[in-house]
Amino acid sequence: MNPLRSLPEYETFIYTLQQRLPGINRSTLVVIRRGPLSAIVQGDIELPDGFRLHVRENLIFTQSPGTIRSYGHEVWQGEHLLYWYDSQPHPNEPFLASTHPHHKHIPPDIKHHRVPAPGLSFEQPNIPFLIGEIEMEQHA
Repeated sequence: MNPLRSLPEYETFIYTLQQRLPGINRSTLVVIRRGPLSAIVQGDIELPDGFRLHVRENLIFTQSPGTIRSYGHEVWQGEHLLYWYDSQPHPNEPFLASTHPHHKHIPPDIKHHRVPAPGLSFEQPNIPFLIGEIEMEQHA
């Protein structure tokens, strides 16, 4: 079931993440309604070993399912930014075309070094994928 079917379902999804994903130590995610059909999700998900996922999502529910219009997801360990994902289009970078506009910023030049991000979507929640990626890194 896709929790993006409605804004109330996505709110329930966000506020019950910690119950469904036992690897989460703490969540400060909040859904800020910007009207009856739009919202912003923001906050942090704290995971073991000092990992933290910072979430920013802009959502719209003018149709069902709703859509993530834009996002920015940063992965930190302690005070160190490891990488981030965003949906800012880069149409002049053909190597990103396979997942346009979804991409990941990685070291060494984290601002300019981008790679495709096949696990992200505007039509499905991205948070479970991102947490899974972090958990794989923890066990690597």
